[in-house]
Amino acid sequence: MRILIIGSGGREHALAWAIAASPLTDKLYCAPGNAGIAEEATCVALAPEDQDAIVRFCRRERIDFVVVGPEAPLVAGLVDRLEEAGIKAFGPSAKAAELEGSKGFMKDLCAKYKIPTAAYRRFTQAEAARAYVRETGAPIVVKADGLAAGKGVVVASTVEEAEEAVGAMLSERRFGEAGAAVVIEECLTGEEASFFALVDGRTALPLASAQDHKRVGEGDTGPNTGGMGAYSPAPFIGEAMALRVMAEIIRPTVAAMAAEGREFKGVLFAGLMIDEAGPKLLEFNVRFGDPETQVLVARLMSDLLPALIAARDGVLDHVHLRWHEHAALTVVMAANGYPGDYAKGTEIKGVERAKALAGVHVFHAGTARSADGRLLATGGRVLGVTGTGDTLAQARTRAYDAVDLIDWPDGFCRRDIGWRALKAAP
Repeated sequence: MRILIIGSGGREHALAWAIAASPLTDKLYCAPGNAGIAEEATCVALAPEDQDAIVRFCRRERIDFVVVGPEAPLVAGLVDRLEEAGIKAFGPSAKAAELEGSKGFMKDLCAKYKIPTAAYRRFTQAEAARAYVRETGAPIVVKADGLAAGKGVVVASTVEEAEEAVGAMLSERRFGEAGAAVVIEECLTGEEASFFALVDGRTALPLASAQDHKRVGEGDTGPNTGGMGAYSPAPFIGEAMALRVMAEIIRPTVAAMAAEGREFKGVLFAGLMIDEAGPKLLEFNVRFGDPETQVLVARLMSDLLPALIAARDGVLDHVHLRWHEHAALTVVMAANGYPGDYAKGTEIKGVERAKALAGVHVFHAGTARSADGRLLATGGRVLGVTGTGDTLAQARTRAYDAVDLIDWPDGFCRRDIGWRALKAAP
């Protein structure tokens, strides 16, 4: 098969790494890709938002299957456009992608179909939102309704912090149209985890569990980011809890979307908060997570590509995925200043040395090659250094040993990825 992956981040590098290994793959392209993806696929200069150019490329290169990585082109209807042109694609339609495209839509769906989530209110006027914050008190969570690249969520520990977040979103429009409306919800406590399931419109197939680290600082402090690291499996989601998540959140959502005329196909990514009462939904994403995909593909024994095709074709009930027992842990190396302003074009050395270590793979998230072959940082999150091992502790040691071999004075990473799970380990 001739495959095209859309995207340029660490998620897409992980997908390319897995799909390139499939015996079904004859030719692999990625648009636009990055320096690491270029080692797995032919990178093509196509913008993910340029639907017409993508369709023309698919026709010219006789693409059999397209895997759409990022959320923005999904919400914009890229899968609809490809399918209308007769090109098979993995990912939800625009109507189904609203589960991530509008947090208000997601919360209303949960309320209508009794899917467990935090209590909430929706606002478009700043003063009404501030009044609700003052009435409710802190801690409280303020979320931009639309897509904000993982940065439109403020977990406010004080009323003043929440009011400031409301002003930034609704008055200053710091997130543009994504912040034209906000969701304000109760602050849930417990253990946060990521749960993924492939969905074919009616059947949901659970994937391995993972835990992300959203805050930029060690000890889970500082502002939210797109993710500073992840590990799998998440010890807080055992077999019994996974069954509850499927029964109480995933399957009811799949049924609800079908009932609403928004049949969901693709990957459903539930951000969960788990306490003694069970799982509650924090948010839905309609694509693979980043950096969770990196740890998932590091543990996947089965061929990923047939499962993606089965989700698109509506035959997931015939698919069984096998997973390695070992653990995987990814440390994200980011540019100094992230998630705020950061420099681009700084040089990175030592990646090949890091990749040579046993049980290590380095996924690229924001890189490019200069004309003379140097590896340059082009984004905020730049590398996903991934270690595997018999235990989470071994996977973590391998990942940080690899990080220490990478020479990038203009980058940083958290040094405590996996700390909650390791602290809880016997």
